[in-house]
Amino acid sequence: MITDSVSRRRLLAAVALSGSLAGCTGTFGGDDGGDASAPESESTTPVTVSEAFTGLSDPWGLAFLPDESGLLVTEQAGRLLLLEPETGDRTELTGVPEVHARGQGGLLDVAIHPAFDANSLVYLTYSVAGEGGSTTRVGRGRLDRERGRLDGFEPVYTARPFVESNGHYGSRAVFDDEGYLYVSVGDRQFKDFGPDHVGQRLDDDLGSVLRLDDDGSIPESNPFVDDPDASDAVFTYGNRNPQGLTIHPETGAVWETEFGERDGDEINVLEAGGNYGWPVADNSCAYGSDEPVGVSHAERDDVIAPVYGWPCGSGGFPPSGAAFYDGDAVPDWQGDLFVAGLAKRSIAHFAVDGREVTQKGTLLADREQRIRDVAVGPVSGHLFAAVDDDDAPIYRIAPAE
Repeated sequence: MITDSVSRRRLLAAVALSGSLAGCTGTFGGDDGGDASAPESESTTPVTVSEAFTGLSDPWGLAFLPDESGLLVTEQAGRLLLLEPETGDRTELTGVPEVHARGQGGLLDVAIHPAFDANSLVYLTYSVAGEGGSTTRVGRGRLDRERGRLDGFEPVYTARPFVESNGHYGSRAVFDDEGYLYVSVGDRQFKDFGPDHVGQRLDDDLGSVLRLDDDGSIPESNPFVDDPDASDAVFTYGNRNPQGLTIHPETGAVWETEFGERDGDEINVLEAGGNYGWPVADNSCAYGSDEPVGVSHAERDDVIAPVYGWPCGSGGFPPSGAAFYDGDAVPDWQGDLFVAGLAKRSIAHFAVDGREVTQKGTLLADREQRIRDVAVGPVSGHLFAAVDDDDAPIYRIAPAE
């Protein structure tokens, strides 16, 4: 068993990315409507795009080692790879848990402990099968680089309940500045769009972002620990399918991205105990229709509206991984937010001022590839992007030489 106490140091790898821009299509802030398409723009630092790695199979999560000597990459079918940016070498690590690789499930995110230099702990989120169906789980093990394995891997938290669905597992993981571990869990595609939907219930972990100590135990300060009818792990609820979590480099706030139904995609700033509305207050429409799912966030005072969203009719921007840029390679990206886009096949680039979010443009739009995750090299400050495909590259975006 792994018994290290909770560290309150910041996760070095929870910074990230941005890019030079190649235009964008209509996007919308909060509940506002209208065409607010961002203009084309470019960084004052010229950048180039290259393939850092090729031949990956459906990469899902990226996490750099603190010295950037290795990049951990999950592949959805169940492989965990350690890639070496300088040499291009790769190692398939052993000691990885068995996963339920069906539908949207499999081996999902990867994160490293804030005190990785001292304890070598690597965290994985993944889907598992069991009685009643499947669910999202998080576990951890110690990276033994010389032996190419995770030692002593153990589950630390299993979302409940298991359900008969292979969709909407979430499932990002990130540590905040205080050492708390946040794990997102989707609503598992339940379609009863009313107040009894799992996203609006507190007695399970579905449609929520969870907050845990590093050993999977429940922090005493979690918002619902004194509610006997609520899951103690829940930090926020009313989240449809959150696949992006990142930490603001100045405020330490947790920012989240989540998929809407038809459009209705969101960027949120998480607040303890917050209800983000799904599905009773949302900007989505039901698939195949113009029928709104719920009411506008502005019509209810018990929900928190997104700081940026793509309402029904906008075309949406189905968002996966997200990260703030906090590197030195491209100074004018400092503090900007980058969101990996799947169906829109690009990375969206945003300026952030407090809770005001303005889209500046897109990156990699000319590649016409689904982007699953983004990460920034903690030493180089280069931006890396994982393509969601069965023969996929990981791109490096770096200042032009």
